[in-house]
Amino acid sequence: MRGHEGDDGTGLRLGARELGAEPGERATLVQFSSAFCQPCRATRRILAEVAGMVEGVAHIEIDAEERLELVRALGIEKTPTVLVLDAAGRIVRRGVGMPRTADVIAALGEAV
Repeated sequence: MRGHEGDDGTGLRLGARELGAEPGERATLVQFSSAFCQPCRATRRILAEVAGMVEGVAHIEIDAEERLELVRALGIEKTPTVLVLDAAGRIVRRGVGMPRTADVIAALGEAV
C-alpha cells in the first residue's frame, strides 16, 4: 500500500464508537471514500474480498464527507485512503489510492 508505514503519530485508537461499526477481532481495514470517487468502488471490492479471506478481519467503509471530524483528526486528504488497524485499534499502515490485493494482505500481516 502506498503511503505511510507504521504508527501515523496521531496516537488515536479507533474503536466501534469512532468507526461507526464493530472492528474486526484481529484487524480492521478502514476505507475513507467519497461519493463520486471511481477508485473507491474498486477499493471496496478489494478490501471486502481480503476481509472475507482472513478470519477475524473486518472491512469498514466511511463516507469522508459525512465524517469530517474524523477525517480532520486523522489527516485524510484524498479518497480512497485505507487504514489498517491492529486488534487494539492502532493504525499500523496507511495507504492512499487504490491498493493492490497483495499489498493489502502484506499490510494485514503487520497487523495480526
